[in-house]
Amino acid sequence: MAEGNGAIYNNFKEVVMNGVFNLASGGHTLKVTLHTGYTPNIDTHAVWADVSATEYGTASGYTAGGKTLGSQATSQDDTNDRGKFDAADPTWTALGPLSPATPSHAIIWDDTPTTPQADPLICYFELGTKATNGGDYTLTFHANGIILLT
Repeated sequence: MAEGNGAIYNNFKEVVMNGVFNLASGGHTLKVTLHTGYTPNIDTHAVWADVSATEYGTASGYTAGGKTLGSQATSQDDTNDRGKFDAADPTWTALGPLSPATPSHAIIWDDTPTTPQADPLICYFELGTKATNGGDYTLTFHANGIILLT
């Protein structure tokens, strides 16, 4: 997980089995966005349109639509019997202060698919501990990766 608790959206769990996602580097354009006042619902939130209203607007070093995840990678871990998805920790340079200055959530979504749904959500992370104060703001993913399938 990232800086706090989070969850994978239930829609992602289904459509990943239907072959919609390609999380490997260069497969799909994955975005991470910062949100304020977001109330997660992994059952009913499925696509970007379900969460876009809580994203910060373009201001103070933040650009609406978020950052594209770099260095996307998938791997197989036979020792621990799991699959892993990871990416580089995104950094917003000279971010803020946004209003409110402390984002509540970060959401990862896929900007590539148009069918069976456009812009499906993948997962979210609770934040709320680090304020945007005009310095660099880095979302630090867990050392074991963003998603582990066991």
